[in-house]
Amino acid sequence: MEIRRRNHHIEISELDPFLAELLRQIPASANPDGVQAAEQRLFSAPSNGKQTELCAEWRMYVEPELRRLFQTATETVAADLQQLNGNEKSFANRTLRIPSKHADAWLSALNQARLVIAAKNNFTENELNDHFRSPIGSRRDLSLFQVNFYGFLQEFILRELES
Repeated sequence: MEIRRRNHHIEISELDPFLAELLRQIPASANPDGVQAAEQRLFSAPSNGKQTELCAEWRMYVEPELRRLFQTATETVAADLQQLNGNEKSFANRTLRIPSKHADAWLSALNQARLVIAAKNNFTENELNDHFRSPIGSRRDLSLFQVNFYGFLQEFILRELES
């Protein structure tokens, strides 16, 4: 896999089918529905529940807008990922071109996905910080790899935005 900035795109080339599939999972992975821990992580109140009026106003005024922003980011990413659809039986490497103007949406969707996956799997800080863990022997290990892969992509996109 090679990632570089090309004109007004971030280009991910030589994307093998496994990593392409992890990318295609971003929109579904970012969905917290039905997982209370993920909902709480994404839409945490500004206080720990002691300021009930503030929390109620947060739920009424801020949370709906956050949900809309998260949904819009996920839809943008899903549209960009259409490039990876096609002959699913092909083992050929693919190329994904992300318009630079979509970088913020990608950062948001990747962050959402990482938070939701971590909440669903109840990962500890030690697990999340163990970047040398291998191999992938279970669904949980795969989820941790996914969190780290998405983090790597966030880091690259941020570096590209700074340059």
